[in-house]
Amino acid sequence: MARPKLTNAARPATYEVEACNEKGEMVPTSIAGEHPLTLYLDKRELVTLMTLGHAPEALAIGFLRNQRLVESIANIASVQVDWETDSVAVVTRQMKKDIRKKIGKKTVTTGCGQGTVFGDLMAEIDAVKLRDGVELEDAQLFVLIEKVRKYETIYKQAGAVHGCALATREGEILMFVEDVGRHNAVDAIAGFMWLEDIDGSDKVFYTTGRLTSEMVIKCAQMRIPFLVSRSGLTNMGHQIAQQVGLTMIGRASGRHYLAFTGKHRLKLTAPRPTAVA
Repeated sequence: MARPKLTNAARPATYEVEACNEKGEMVPTSIAGEHPLTLYLDKRELVTLMTLGHAPEALAIGFLRNQRLVESIANIASVQVDWETDSVAVVTRQMKKDIRKKIGKKTVTTGCGQGTVFGDLMAEIDAVKLRDGVELEDAQLFVLIEKVRKYETIYKQAGAVHGCALATREGEILMFVEDVGRHNAVDAIAGFMWLEDIDGSDKVFYTTGRLTSEMVIKCAQMRIPFLVSRSGLTNMGHQIAQQVGLTMIGRASGRHYLAFTGKHRLKLTAPRPTAVA
């Protein structure tokens, strides 16, 4: 597989400032980074993303993947991030034929910092087929929930970020990304998956954010059958999850969860709580 030429231009995840506490004391406090990053595709300006800047190259690649603006990682020649101009330039080996039509239609989504969706992704989602012959044991789900809780390093330091994880069904976290917007975190993971040639068809995706239509669409495009969140969901997210056959699990915390769609993939193996007489 042809691998694009990449910069390695990660920004610091946190910065230290002074804040006055309830006692009138000035205390050093960590805050999350936030940087504008304007994405150019073959010299065409597409969008400005507000990002932590922790994985800008993967973010750019994943954004293009999830927006269906680039068909494969092999078609990306280079991804160059320049923080002096707050920009990332992506050069392809061959521009997609219908690129002008796709970028001509924009939808502002409910993503933190306002996500942007190009083209008519809803029309394309009908072609997505998720793998059915995989199961997730609830005991494995509980292991993942506990591991993710320990991974939220930037959130614990500074707050103000969302986290996303790609995991195996056994609870092994393959990658964990935090960013100021959950749509950025999921795009960065999509970018890493392309770069490392990771198949999503038997994986679990975890997000700290709510399960919106955008989150469901991106998960489905990565061919991931399990989507888990500690938060809730929207009605459109629920409808699309049903449409594509995604197993959507919300309100996941400790040993509690609610399976909203795709319950046929869940296997109950953990001991059930006994009823109190």
